[in-house]
Amino acid sequence: MGQGEKIDVHHHMVPEFYSATLKSRGVDTAAGAPLPHWTPDASLVVMDATGVSRAYLSISCPGVFFGDPVEASELARHCNEYASELKAGSARFGYFAAISQTIEKDAVAETIHALDKLGADGVTLLSSVDGCYLGHPDYWPLMNELNQRKAVVFVHPNLPGYANNIRLQMPAYLMEFVFDTTRAVSNLIASGTMERFPDIRFILAHAGGTVPYLAWRLQLGDFVLDKDGKFPKGTMHYVKQFYYDTALSPSPYMWGAVKELVGAGRLLFGSDFPFAPDLLVHAEVNDLANLDMTKAEQQALYSGNATLLLS
Repeated sequence: MGQGEKIDVHHHMVPEFYSATLKSRGVDTAAGAPLPHWTPDASLVVMDATGVSRAYLSISCPGVFFGDPVEASELARHCNEYASELKAGSARFGYFAAISQTIEKDAVAETIHALDKLGADGVTLLSSVDGCYLGHPDYWPLMNELNQRKAVVFVHPNLPGYANNIRLQMPAYLMEFVFDTTRAVSNLIASGTMERFPDIRFILAHAGGTVPYLAWRLQLGDFVLDKDGKFPKGTMHYVKQFYYDTALSPSPYMWGAVKELVGAGRLLFGSDFPFAPDLLVHAEVNDLANLDMTKAEQQALYSGNATLLLS
């Protein structure tokens, strides 16, 4: 891998069959962002232009559940078989498997199939589905399978049900995404999931939402919650176990906060392509290159940390 080359852990795929399924259900946006037209070649073009040697593909919000749990499981399988074929055909692609989070046994079965049979590099889980946040005990059978495999879990935000009723002059994803990530992180810690399943390696999208900024406030849970052995090491310990990607967050404020919180060894490059179009990806790369960091820190952020995590 040449100097400055990058590994992109936050890179979405939007296959035609997936777009068609969404549109058949009346869904033509993702949290207010229009569904982009995407092809593998489009990814390769922007990857070549921005020095990305490998991208890990994932399905973004709204995921695979649109009211029918059976359809969700079938769509997840279709997405994962498609991604597996892409990975087999090109060393430039890896993928985090889509998982239906609505039926426990289906989520477990698809996780086993994707990781053990299809060769997925990890799984994608939405921060919440139908009001149920990561950390809820309903997810523990799934977490047990992931923990046994020391799996990588890419946590992508979703919208809570009330988000579309908030009257703001901006699309919901601009703010609600980062808040939903923060809710999921808080629940993963307070529920005891992080303590119970310590070998899962979680990647948080968008630099962890608001977690770095709110970390001190979140640890008030150490004083006001009845921990009952659920998070005995204290909130801050578990906050430091997550990995944080840079997608749509390439600012000196992000870099200062996350580096201070977890150190340079837990930051990963992410672009959010194609929901972040190619011009925006170029802007992200340019802004990251201008951050005040050492060459060693830059290499770790661009590819070194991801290589250690995903190899």
